[in-house]
Amino acid sequence: MSTPANLAFFSSRMSDRAILSYSDSEALAALPHARRRVNANAYIIREGEPPRSTCALLISGLAFRQKLTADGARQIISVHLPGELLDLQHLFLNIADHSVQTLTEAVIADIARDDLESLMLERPAIARAFWVDSLIEASIFREWVLSVGRRDARARIAHILCELAVRMRGAGLIGDSENFVLPMTQEQLGDATGLTSVHVNRTIKALAAEGLIKHSGRSIMIANWKALSQIGDFNPLYLHLDQVSPRFAVPMDTLFVSPDAS
Repeated sequence: MSTPANLAFFSSRMSDRAILSYSDSEALAALPHARRRVNANAYIIREGEPPRSTCALLISGLAFRQKLTADGARQIISVHLPGELLDLQHLFLNIADHSVQTLTEAVIADIARDDLESLMLERPAIARAFWVDSLIEASIFREWVLSVGRRDARARIAHILCELAVRMRGAGLIGDSENFVLPMTQEQLGDATGLTSVHVNRTIKALAAEGLIKHSGRSIMIANWKALSQIGDFNPLYLHLDQVSPRFAVPMDTLFVSPDAS
């Protein structure tokens, strides 16, 4: 496998999950891998297929997990940002129980499963970091189940906007009070929230009419973070930000405030 660049950014992200020694961090950064560029909507993993010999690490772009019903209806169950492993479960499971696709054009680093497994077995701190990362991902899944099962349409849309804004900021994709490009079409947003694209469109327009967000196409400005997070019943507890970046030590209601917000 070629190694056109190291994985220092991935090592840094994992060091937010657990205390890693210098040699642990270096071992993660030096993982052999092959990079490939993939188009938007490309399949990284297909449900029902056996795992590949490599695990996919998202270098750039965005991806999502999905499940399909027998009649083809889609439920998007998570969105993934750069620095996240897309199929760590395939280190130990023999079959893919869901599919993973890219939302945007993306760059993937394929890392040999054997190399990852050896690293986890030989270095307990790295194994702990991966375990914590998986637990946080499971926490996000639980929150999405709650949204689809118990929140109304307005709260579902407000909640997912809040989550994506916080997570994209944590990944360094947006600033404190900037517009961010919503990485989903209205159809995809509907598939993530259990709503039709028409209902999504109406809800976004209503939130904009109330002065909570500003939007143009996929560009979103959260104009009133406090009100939007209250409507969305958004409590960042489930993101476990205390185990991510120190930047989240600041109060949440100061993270996304537009210059002209009231």
